[in-house]
Amino acid sequence: MTDLSDLVAAPGANTVPYYDPAFPDRLLLLHAARPRAWHPGTPVLFVHHGVARNGAAYRDYWAPMVDEIDVLAISIEFPEASFPEYLWYNFGNLHGKDGAPRARDAWTFGIVPRLFDALRARGIVSRETYGQFGHSAGGQFVHRMLSFGYRERVAVAISANAGTYAWPDLDIPWPFGLGQTEVTQDTLIDLLGFPIVVLGGTNDTKTTGRFFPKGPRSMRQGETRWHRAHNYVRDGHAAAAALGARCAWSVIDVPDVGHDGRGMSIAAAPIAARALHAAR
Repeated sequence: MTDLSDLVAAPGANTVPYYDPAFPDRLLLLHAARPRAWHPGTPVLFVHHGVARNGAAYRDYWAPMVDEIDVLAISIEFPEASFPEYLWYNFGNLHGKDGAPRARDAWTFGIVPRLFDALRARGIVSRETYGQFGHSAGGQFVHRMLSFGYRERVAVAISANAGTYAWPDLDIPWPFGLGQTEVTQDTLIDLLGFPIVVLGGTNDTKTTGRFFPKGPRSMRQGETRWHRAHNYVRDGHAAAAALGARCAWSVIDVPDVGHDGRGMSIAAAPIAARALHAAR
């Protein structure tokens, strides 16, 4: 069994293998950046990498900042060998390749709250809430995870430079909308009221990259990742207005940054720190 205390055994970079109880045969890697002054009351932020599955690199993006912001950053790596392709990661394993829906306990979104429970059970974390930051494919993972109610103990959630979104529309089928899922009008209202922070790099406008989603359903969301970020939040506010509800989503431009995990991490750090230290 993994000794999760190894994540905080020494200041700086620590890595441990981890197996979630729902996926006992699928290896995850936890890459921690521990601040020097860490103690169990230090806020924890889960970091979600992009399509390259480079969790250690994302940990290293946060490592120079954790002492200043006093946050334990844990990058959860989903190795391609264990969680292949976008269905397991970006889309949370809601459906198989054949389109058949999977039971909720098989969704990879549940890995995060279960890991938080494990950290609390071992006395590594004493806080009641945690933060989420995801970039690119990780930004897809974070906002889609929140869309299905995994937000009860989330103090801050930041989705940066996502390629596509689960639009706040029950008439658009999953994964590009929330139609044909368990989301109802009432739970959509709850989602809209949760303060998702969407970051858009103003230079994230290239459309020629290998991993830029170019299919017709993706392109309907906007011509670039930057446009999609703004359109997602705009339509969230429009959906809330149509339902007579409040939308707490916000979009923040990150000037002169493109599709860059390091640059977006730097922009996200003060946002995450403020919210985490204000929470319990």
